[in-house]
Amino acid sequence: MSDATLAMPRPSRLRELGGALLLPFASWSGAFGAVVLVTVVLVAVFANWLSPYDPLINHFDAAGQLRRLEPPSAAHWLGTTYYGLDVLAQLIHGTRIVLIVGITCAVLIALIGTNIGLVAGYYGGRVETVLMRATDLAFGIPFIPFAVVLVALLGPSLWNTIIAISLLMWRSTARVIRSQVLSLRERGFVKAARIAGASDLRILYVHIFPNVLPMALLYVAFDIAWAVLAEASIAFLGFGDPQQTSWGQMLYLAYVSGSIRQAWWWTIPPGATLSLFVISVFLIGREYERLANPRLR
Repeated sequence: MSDATLAMPRPSRLRELGGALLLPFASWSGAFGAVVLVTVVLVAVFANWLSPYDPLINHFDAAGQLRRLEPPSAAHWLGTTYYGLDVLAQLIHGTRIVLIVGITCAVLIALIGTNIGLVAGYYGGRVETVLMRATDLAFGIPFIPFAVVLVALLGPSLWNTIIAISLLMWRSTARVIRSQVLSLRERGFVKAARIAGASDLRILYVHIFPNVLPMALLYVAFDIAWAVLAEASIAFLGFGDPQQTSWGQMLYLAYVSGSIRQAWWWTIPPGATLSLFVISVFLIGREYERLANPRLR
């Protein structure tokens, strides 16, 4: 048997991977969420081709007047903003901010929360006390005021918003992972690894970590939705990156221009797509929760 054959994944592994990817389609709600998520990803990838205009370009009519608050028309399918910007172009390019914020924050939150939970649950004692008191302190800090103050101090930018979100949202992941590790560290395979002379680092990341990975990935799915909502909230309060087009920024500009009531074509699309995206991620996460929690099967 050649080395290439040995390197190929086993058919059972491929079936498990395929089954995990198709798991959301086990119910109509999961399938709906998967279709919405895939659509958002495709729109973000091909935004430059799908967008009819540059989202930051002002539009003028033949007389040189700014196309301010024009309702949907053949030239602008979702109308224009108070500043003469095309709403559809902004909506399409806003999908990129959604994916960047959601995925980046979810990965950072998972890294911080999972490692704190692993170390606290495995070592116990003073290490657990210090880490869990830090987690309790994080729970005691109100998220939105903290994020707003931090972004205001660092400056309104996309990456400062991501940092502000990631610095607090790891707390739930840490608690859940720690509770799982408390049980796993007493299992026979961990005791056998200690007797065999395995280091703490190897026990943590080779023996224990694979067993908490499904729960960590489940929280990644939910953290994507919470991070997107947090970014939209920060942007709506006026602390978003002015150089980036996001759905929360669109709602903020509609509010400060006094057009949030009259220009429905400017406010409903970003609000509806934001709600639809968050709901779809939660629906997908719910399906994967059945995989991580046998009691729900």
